[in-house]
Amino acid sequence: MLQNRLLRLINGLLSPIRLIIPQPFVNFIPGLMTNYDIRTSIVLEAIPNRATILDIGCGTNRLVRKHQERGGKGVGVDIHDWGDVDMLVEDSSNLPLENDSFDVVTFVACLNHIPNRESVLQEAVRVLKPNGVIVSTNLTPTISKIWHKIAWWDSDQHERGMEEGEVWGFTDSEFRHLLNGAGLKVIDARPFSWGLNRCYRARKQCVG
Repeated sequence: MLQNRLLRLINGLLSPIRLIIPQPFVNFIPGLMTNYDIRTSIVLEAIPNRATILDIGCGTNRLVRKHQERGGKGVGVDIHDWGDVDMLVEDSSNLPLENDSFDVVTFVACLNHIPNRESVLQEAVRVLKPNGVIVSTNLTPTISKIWHKIAWWDSDQHERGMEEGEVWGFTDSEFRHLLNGAGLKVIDARPFSWGLNRCYRARKQCVG
C-alpha cells in the first residue's frame, strides 16, 4: 500500500506529462501509472482485503483480479464482454444475485455511462449486506469532456461520444444526490489526480 501511495505521489507530480503521453505508452515508462491503474489502486485502498466485492461495469475486470490476488473474493459484471467478465448481463439493474450478498459494490468510472443509473444503484444496494459500502469514482462534467476530446488513442472515449442517457459526469452535489437517492449515506469523497477525480464511499442505510 505504501508503495502504491508513493507511486501515486510521483505520478501526481508528473500529471502534466502523463496527460500528454498516450495512455497505452505510459506503462512502458518506469514509475508512471495509467489513469486506470491509479483509479484501481485508489478503489482497492477503500476496500478491506478480505471483503467480498461486486464490480459493476467491470470492463477488463482488473479490479476484481487485483482484489483476488490479495485474498479477497469478487465478481465482475458487465453488459459487454471485454474478455474477462465473470457475469454478462443484459441489464445491470436486474442481477441474478441474492439479497445481502456483498460487502462492497464498486463502480469505477462508469456510472455516468449507465443510462438507468438510478435503478442500477438501487440494485447494488439490494445485493449489499447491511451496512455494506458502495465505492465509486467520478469525474466532473468539464474534466470528462476535456479528457474525451484528447484521448484520441481510445476510440470508445474519443469517437463514440455520449449515447442516449449517458452524461459527461457529475458535480459533487449531483453525485451525492444520486447516491443519497438510492438510500446511501456518503462517508467520504477522496480527491486524487490533482483533485480532478474523486473516490466516493457511501454506506447502505439499514431500515428498522
